[in-house]
Amino acid sequence: MITTARGLGFMTRSIHYGYCPREAGGALNPPVCLSSTFAFDSLEQGQARFAGDQDGFIYARVGNPTNRLLEERLANLEGGEAGLVFSSGMGAITSAMWSLVSPGDEIVADQTLYGCTFAFLNHGLKKFGVRVTHLDLTDQQSLAQHRWDRTKLVFFESPANPNMRIIDIGGVAHIAHGHGAQVVVDNTYCSPYLQRPLDFGADLVVHSVTKYLGGHGDLMAGAIIGEHELLAGIRMYGLKDMTGAVLSAQDAYLVLRGLKTLALRMERHCGNAQAIAELLASHPAVEAVAYPGLPSFGQYDLAKRQMLRPGGLLAFELKGGLEAARCFMDSLNLIRRAVSFGDAETLVQHPASMTHSFYSKEERAGHLISEGLIRISAGLEDFEDLKSDIVQALEKIGPVMSFSVHL
Repeated sequence: MITTARGLGFMTRSIHYGYCPREAGGALNPPVCLSSTFAFDSLEQGQARFAGDQDGFIYARVGNPTNRLLEERLANLEGGEAGLVFSSGMGAITSAMWSLVSPGDEIVADQTLYGCTFAFLNHGLKKFGVRVTHLDLTDQQSLAQHRWDRTKLVFFESPANPNMRIIDIGGVAHIAHGHGAQVVVDNTYCSPYLQRPLDFGADLVVHSVTKYLGGHGDLMAGAIIGEHELLAGIRMYGLKDMTGAVLSAQDAYLVLRGLKTLALRMERHCGNAQAIAELLASHPAVEAVAYPGLPSFGQYDLAKRQMLRPGGLLAFELKGGLEAARCFMDSLNLIRRAVSFGDAETLVQHPASMTHSFYSKEERAGHLISEGLIRISAGLEDFEDLKSDIVQALEKIGPVMSFSVHL
């Protein structure tokens, strides 16, 4: 069994870590454990496991062998002590929050968050006496001047979905730890192949495993990676008691399968995203492109320091605004109009009316999500085919832009 990262590369560990075929009858792929409950040798053994004095499985809501292998492999890839998997990314985030904050505590979050995360914090936790404060976490001076007397957690994405803002993870962690607060980073955009927030000082990393880690758009899953003690508390409270957001063994197996090609897929996602970003940036119908791989991107240098490659997502705005965005999206033929990202297919979505519709129009303006913003998740197709589809759709918006000008 490969249980150490020493001397082994990312891709080798993503294929082999934590599993030995000899321990499973020679099965090259790990078996899927479909049992919902587990038998004990004696009453004393059952008592010891329930008390946490003995390692072992009890009931599938708190763990099973297939999920454990996935947890160990994800922890290894992220450079953490332990992992914990869930039935969705929101299951991971909500289980962590319910475990780590109490009424009267404060969560400091960045201005830009995934729509459902924003809704949970502002329309959910606030009802239970948890204060949520949004700050521009790209401005470390503003963060340092914050009043920290109630702050328990700092939460952010980097890059942020959907506008690609990048936050200096190490800088935020240094300030937060100086005030006794923990730092939770949503690393879904990057995956551990491109960025490992724990290396920069984050306390916990969360993922929507549905995206790049699964990689094929055929499952939903989430994960948290961090210290053993912290994860044990979230497992036995946030997961077991508060959310019950348990990942099925079948889906855990599919994620393990997806991890085997993660590095290969991320290279292709990044290559296509870079080419699409450069194509859009050179087109006269495009107002602006936000992609960490463009030298014109405001945080280009930080992206190069913090990320291995710029990622597979990009955002842009057209000169014709919302109507031009509508025309462009409806004119695409190969690229699919769908939310999510990290799939083999290239996807396009309009955040204001889709993933970030949970914000009011005023909230979107205050949280840096414009009404005309379009997000593309670059898939694995041949770039020339993607280019042809994008170019023909851009040509269709000419009349829309002319009409807007004359109005």
